[in-house]
Amino acid sequence: MILQIVILAMIAAFLGMRLYSVLGRRAEHEEQPDPTRFDAPDAAPSPVAQLRPAQPVRPAGLEGVLPAVERGVREIAAADRTFDVSGFVEGAKGAYAMVLEAFWQGDRETLRELCDDDVYAGFDAAIAAREEAGETLDNRLVRIEGAKIDSAELVGKTARVTMRFIADIAAVTRDRDGTVVAGSLTDAVEARDLWTFKRDVREADPHWLLDETDEA
Repeated sequence: MILQIVILAMIAAFLGMRLYSVLGRRAEHEEQPDPTRFDAPDAAPSPVAQLRPAQPVRPAGLEGVLPAVERGVREIAAADRTFDVSGFVEGAKGAYAMVLEAFWQGDRETLRELCDDDVYAGFDAAIAAREEAGETLDNRLVRIEGAKIDSAELVGKTARVTMRFIADIAAVTRDRDGTVVAGSLTDAVEARDLWTFKRDVREADPHWLLDETDEA
């Protein structure tokens, strides 16, 4: 009887050890998650991906412009390596202020330097009519609210860029006696203008000329 009990105990111990061995290995195996189709192993970059051309960097100053405008700017920049969008916009704002001030003051010399023949002729005629009437302008450019490129193109070797300006201007017209006949310096009026500048990209001189003016 005692011998049977000892034999049964040994059998039970053996089976327990085998069961623990199987379950233990299974548990250890289950602790390591099987890879699934969602967990792909790290792989080297695809040769096709490596051959894709890098996306062109958008020049600063072209935020929000139409694709046609960006294409025109890139054509100009390709023909003129000195062309910088941000620098051009700032320069155009400065030219806008200078041309307006020269026109209001009747400064033909400055207008002659900044404008092409047709635009200068228009300003000159308006100044002459004002002088004949004995009127003067006491205008002020209060601020430029907005300035952005509206269109750009390269025609042959001539670059043409149109700027859209939004500005607040206080305008007063005085007669020959200095009496105010129109306008007010206390009430600024919003002006919306489209000014086109041009430049021959073959020229070493980086000077742009005002080629056309229009109301936006």
